[in-house]
Amino acid sequence: MSDTHAQTVTFVRDTMLPPIAPPARESGAVKWLRENLFSTWLNTVLTVLGLLVIYYLVSSALPWWLNSVWNANSLSECRAIVAENAGPGATGACWAVVHQRWYQWIFGFYPPALWWRPILTLGLLFAALAPVLFAGQKGKLRNILAAVLIYVVITLWLAQAPAVPFALAVLLVAGLLALSQVQPGKLLWFTVLFPALCFWLLWGGPIWTPISAILGFVIGALVFRALSGLAGPAVAVGIGIVAAILWWLFVAGPVMGSVGRALPWGLTAVASDQFGGLLLAITIGVTAITFSLPIGILLALGRQSDMLIVKTLCVGFIEFIRGVPLITLLFTASLLLQYFLPPGTNFDIILRVIILVTLFAAAYLAEVIRGGLAALPRGQYEAADALGLDYWRAQRLIILPQALKISIPSIVSTFIGLFKDTTLVAFVGLMDPLKGITQIVRADIAWKGIYWEPYIFVGAIFFIICFSMSRYSMYLERKLKTDHR
Repeated sequence: MSDTHAQTVTFVRDTMLPPIAPPARESGAVKWLRENLFSTWLNTVLTVLGLLVIYYLVSSALPWWLNSVWNANSLSECRAIVAENAGPGATGACWAVVHQRWYQWIFGFYPPALWWRPILTLGLLFAALAPVLFAGQKGKLRNILAAVLIYVVITLWLAQAPAVPFALAVLLVAGLLALSQVQPGKLLWFTVLFPALCFWLLWGGPIWTPISAILGFVIGALVFRALSGLAGPAVAVGIGIVAAILWWLFVAGPVMGSVGRALPWGLTAVASDQFGGLLLAITIGVTAITFSLPIGILLALGRQSDMLIVKTLCVGFIEFIRGVPLITLLFTASLLLQYFLPPGTNFDIILRVIILVTLFAAAYLAEVIRGGLAALPRGQYEAADALGLDYWRAQRLIILPQALKISIPSIVSTFIGLFKDTTLVAFVGLMDPLKGITQIVRADIAWKGIYWEPYIFVGAIFFIICFSMSRYSMYLERKLKTDHR
């Protein structure tokens, strides 16, 4: 055995070197700048040019923002205030138009005494979305519903809501908050009932109208459950749909009319031509997003079906809708659809637009979801068959969860595009916030000539909504990304 020791070996270190700081080029902001902005001569040139462009834009726009005017009665008064404060020839933003006419961009021509109804509907919308977006997460459900409760109390008080609706709204949200901590799964029943409640709050009228609509779905579900074990799921679904349609067409009117005469409960009716602004955009956008996703899923499954008639109908519908511009469908909903209805039929214009926009989005979502289905390996289908699952259980438990997870970015992109396309309803006479309301405000002689401020205001709100959807999409992707951890 060798008797070599550390003291006799020259290359063995006998003292520790003191720690020193890393080179400045290899740490901190200097390293980031060198690697991302000045890594090559081309990137250096592009960085310098970009900084020059940013400097030019900021130096040009900053005085316009700094000289903003928030309190004025006309554009000429805004310009006079800017000239007085910043000197002759100075420019400044005239946000006074937003300060004075903000309610039109938000509510359109909705009666001011009834503003509490869309305000309450917006709060209940978040309460209805929470169980879907954050299912089973008691902490987040508690925080969201608590925020909704605070929002409802403050906004309804500011909107001077009547005492009875105010108390009922507070009790409803408080009950949902308590239920979220005991049985959060039960909150989905409120999500299911929210469309009928939303319709009643916004349009008003007798309370029996949304109840009759709900009863139609209840009758269809009861018929399906009664016949599913006897005639098979497909036949049971068809008979259930027929039973619901028969209720709505022939039974609901006389029955609910009699009940309404005996118990005339309801809200003041509001016509569709009084809707406008962001109220109209959110109503159309949220409704179309909510109903287009399940329809798109069914169309995607139908397109992959082995049944010739089902596949042909789905393919024909998808290709026809995707081959026609949305504005053409809107003109069809506004002008042509009424000619195919029985004489004297009053089909609400907003409802017609919602139906066409929903079908338009569903066709695009069907292709998005079909891409997710095609991305799954064949082994997933074979695994479902090996477990003895029928078609619908295999789709619900194995296939669709994976396909929808793959398709999340494209689905949310379609939703964002759909929400922005709601501004096209201005071409069929509806007062959207971007064109309809803005043109009405600019037509006022006091604000004639104003240009940038209304569009920046509306664009900022659209950006906030669309950016929120994008961020939730990224959160959902991270949450469901379990296969790469």
